[in-house]
Amino acid sequence: MSVLVTRPRERYDVVVAGSGAAGLTTAVAAASAGLSVLVVEKAERLGGTSAVGGGVIWAPGNHLMADAGFTDSADDARAYLAAGSDGRMSGAEIDGYVRAAPEAVRFLTRAGVRMRTLARPDYHPEWAGAARGRGLDQDAFDPRPWPGLAELLRPPTYFPPITMSERDLLAGAAPDPALLAQRRADGVRTMGGALVGRLVVAALGAGVEIVAGSPVTGLDRDGPGWTVTVGDAPVAARSVVLASGGFEWDPALRAEHLAYPVTPISAPSNTGDGLRLGLAAGAAVDEMTAVWGVPVITPPDAVYDGMPSGRMGNVEMTMPGSITVDAAGRRFVNEATNYHDLNRAFDGVAHPTFLVFDRSYAERYPVAGAVAGEAPWITRADDLASLARAVGVDPDGLAGTVAEFNRHARDGEDPEFGRGASPQDRHLGDPAVTPNPCLAPLETPLFHAVPVHAGVLGTAGGLATDADGRVLGRDGAPLEGLFAAGNCAATLFRDLYPGGGATLGSAVVRAHRAGTRIARDLTPART
Repeated sequence: MSVLVTRPRERYDVVVAGSGAAGLTTAVAAASAGLSVLVVEKAERLGGTSAVGGGVIWAPGNHLMADAGFTDSADDARAYLAAGSDGRMSGAEIDGYVRAAPEAVRFLTRAGVRMRTLARPDYHPEWAGAARGRGLDQDAFDPRPWPGLAELLRPPTYFPPITMSERDLLAGAAPDPALLAQRRADGVRTMGGALVGRLVVAALGAGVEIVAGSPVTGLDRDGPGWTVTVGDAPVAARSVVLASGGFEWDPALRAEHLAYPVTPISAPSNTGDGLRLGLAAGAAVDEMTAVWGVPVITPPDAVYDGMPSGRMGNVEMTMPGSITVDAAGRRFVNEATNYHDLNRAFDGVAHPTFLVFDRSYAERYPVAGAVAGEAPWITRADDLASLARAVGVDPDGLAGTVAEFNRHARDGEDPEFGRGASPQDRHLGDPAVTPNPCLAPLETPLFHAVPVHAGVLGTAGGLATDADGRVLGRDGAPLEGLFAAGNCAATLFRDLYPGGGATLGSAVVRAHRAGTRIARDLTPART
């Protein structure tokens, strides 16, 4: 089966730039209303960052929660977002998300996306209105009934082909090798790849046309509509949706807008194309310093699309028997807190920063997918002072930090940062370690150190939009027929990260609203 057109037609009702979850959700919503839709993908394969991420969608009050026995209410969700946004999200913005998220989830399930609730707590269970079960995992997706589809999806980076639900049950242990081998042989996709795969199937079923390997190189107002240049082909569109990802892979844009250096681990095609197109069309921007942050470990073989990349390091930082220190050898964060807040802590500390652990940890837990005791890129030493000198950390500082940490960790306590004190912390810890699954002393040589960096799953600032995803001009008024969703648009959460899946939650909720608005505004053209 070929799902791609080799050259687009001259005219569509809607042209969508980007084939991630945001772009495909908008495309399916518009096409389901009878509109002609073209999805344009810059890369040769479909899915963008959505296809390489965890695939979790944070959606309070969704119907799947109740089906799984979790309780939630709109009032609790509003209270939670209000508590966390510190006034930056307006009451209207909070209410809009709380009302729209369940609608988007129902739409996705009707379109064939198969999800289930994760028994994970919100990232700040101490806030009013916090709950479990608001994050939705993707069921495994077998693309074999659609020959050729597997080859068209962007491959995963480093996540193994297990679902997040299956991953949670492992409690840090390695997945079953036989299961992984079978799923890889069958081309089965999980996490974000499963979401994108099912959305591509839904898009094809709704009549969406898709072209890949053809960047949008121009966007110009054409009377009441737009002319979109796809490669070198002009295409007329009544509405345009910019859903082409963030700008985290563009060094100049990172330097101009972000507060501190970051290592991206998303799709390298995210170089700010949609942002530039929107700016040239007169768009305003918002939240340009915001990122979807995560600490990153960068093994030398972590390469994706020919670009140096890395792997999320938050699980390694959470596991007992480790600490994370700065160049002075001092801890600077609760290593078990959520990855977004972990990432913020790297701003302003003395670099370089290292994950430090002992032999017991190395024998029990993988580091960036490798056996920690064998990976040649992990530094080892017989004692802490030698380890510190080898990596450029103050030896006295590291020795003092470890001694103080160990004194309390033996009793499962961390008076300095409270590591393991909350349900969110403990969720990714090792339940076999008591009394605190996130704490154990570092006392068994060899000692190990691996660099850990501030990283991003994507930038979260971009084109300013209204609640329906309409791009706003510099005068604050919508630019007629121009929409944005996903990381191309400014985050709905105003740099808040309420729970696992906030990135995709923001993307699909706004995308669904954009597609619904487009369907309401346009009468299907006769083509």
